[in-house]
Amino acid sequence: QAPLVESGGGLVQAGGSLRLACAASRYRFIRSAMAWFRLAPGKEREFVAAITWSTRTTNRTNYADSVKGRFTISRDNAKNTVYLQMNNLDPEDTAVYYCASSPNPEYSGGDWFQYDTWGQGTQVTVSS
Repeated sequence: QAPLVESGGGLVQAGGSLRLACAASRYRFIRSAMAWFRLAPGKEREFVAAITWSTRTTNRTNYADSVKGRFTISRDNAKNTVYLQMNNLDPEDTAVYYCASSPNPEYSGGDWFQYDTWGQGTQVTVSS
């Protein structure tokens, strides 16, 4: 099994919603912070959202300014899965979305080099 496998991408009209999922191996998920990044044609890799690992306290989340109020990251520790709920999508959100994990359970930043495992990505296309 690949350590991280994304799903849920697709084609949606502007203003619509999608929910991405990233299924992880148990080894990769436990005590790992998780994040979503995206890569659009002609642009650099962009941080989208991150969530810390916790079993006893509320997970901390962090979002890029461009998605605040529209996207929500969450995780289900029982299912070893992290989600990205994307609402009010805009054509500017069109990109390949990647799931990533960090061995630092408390990390919620956007520095890509802090994440050591990456999925293969799922395409999200938003039409105008």
